Parts: sequence; C-alpha cells; structure tokens
Amino acid sequence: MVQLSNRAAASTEHIRSVRVNRVSSRSDLFPRLVAMQKLADAKNFAVYRVSGSGIPTKQRLVCELENWGSSAAPASSKAFIDAYGDVLLDHIEKSVLPLSWAGGHDKATPGSADFGSFLIRLKDGILPFSGIAFPVRLGATGNGYVVFTGDDLDPGCDILLELHGRSCHIMIDLLSLDERRAAAAAALSEREIACLQLAGDGRISEEIADKLGLSVHTVNAYLGSATIKLDSVNRIQAIAKAIRLGYIS
Repeated sequence: MVQLSNRAAASTEHIRSVRVNRVSSRSDLFPRLVAMQKLADAKNFAVYRVSGSGIPTKQRLVCELENWGSSAAPASSKAFIDAYGDVLLDHIEKSVLPLSWAGGHDKATPGSADFGSFLIRLKDGILPFSGIAFPVRLGATGNGYVVFTGDDLDPGCDILLELHGRSCHIMIDLLSLDERRAAAAAALSEREIACLQLAGDGRISEEIADKLGLSVHTVNAYLGSATIKLDSVNRIQAIAKAIRLGYIS
C-alpha cells in the first residue's frame, strides 16, 4: 500500500474538511483545484468534460473551469484541444490511467520515473507547457479530465494517486451541481420563480402580492416552497442560490 508523503497527507486532511459541506456553486470548487495545483507544483489547472456522450462522432472536450487567465485562456485551451483533444477522447473510452506530456522547453516527461507504468505518455514538444491529465469516467454523463500544467512537472507516485482521487471528487461534485440545477428547474413553478425574482428585487410580500394579484398568504407559501426546493435555510439564501443557478437575475 502506498504511503502518502507529509505534504499529501496534510493536504488530504484539508480537502476532507472542505468536503464536509456540500458545494453550492462552481466557485466552491476553485479553492480545492488551487490546492491540488499547489500539490502538483503546477502553474495552472483546467477541468474538461466530454460533451455529446454516446455519439462518438460528435464528442468534444469542453472547458468547464480554468485559471489560465482571461487573456490566455482561449488560446491555451484551444492549443491543448488541438494538440491532444482527439487522443484524450479516445483514451477515456478505454482507460482511466493518467496522461502526461512534456512541453517544448522541458527536459523530462511529467511524472515520477518509478511510476511510469501507471502513466500514458503523449507526444512531447507539441505545447510550450508540460502537463498531466487525470481522466474521470462516471458513466453516461460527467466524464472528463482534470488537467494541471506547468514546467518540468515531476510529482511522486503518492501525489499522483492523491490528485487522481481528488479529480474524481471534483468531477462528481460538478455533475452533482448540474443535476441539482436541473432538478430545481424542473421543480420550481413559474409562480415560485416570479415570487423569488420580486423578492430578490427587494420587494416585501405585500408588494409581491399586489404585483402578482395574489394574497400575501399565497406569496409566502410560494416563497416557502421555493426555499425548500432550493435546499435553503431561509428566503435570503434561496434568492442567492436562485441567482447563482441562473433562475433569476
């Protein structure tokens, strides 16, 4: 059994404490990805998911989260997809072994030398940066990669195992967010959304009732049911979550 290094073990305890609270938005995933980036001694991260699952000819990788920066992100993402996109799509159908590559300026392939049999090496020198891509296969939907890029990446085998495990958690939580959003969208009625929107605009129940031609009791009932469906503890949290999920503005 592989023993975690002090750095990986300490970071593991941190991520476990973070996962006690269920994520409520994609922004909750960023601190965890940054912690993983530091653990990998990388410069950037990106999360890709397979779009068009089940139709091989229409499948593509879509970038869901990244910290390349607003100016560099489009070029970096396009370069990565152009270089390895087809290979990654084919690989995830056959294997969940991590993939690594060396950038044009790096001397070694990312990944510990004693862990080479557990890493698939891609063609080197295509991109200016090195990287490691951790595939996650969840089933019919939610499949994808968590990618870390930088210079001369050389994580030990314990770090690789830890990062791959956390990558699975990231993709599971990302899929969970999508499923909860879809469930909430299907569950919320037009009246509930209308009441939430007006409440979010700062109107009190009496004003909402007058605006919608409802009784105050009915307005409060709609807001109460919406709060429950959005898994919120009060009206304020329900409004905040509805805004984050894009149901109201």
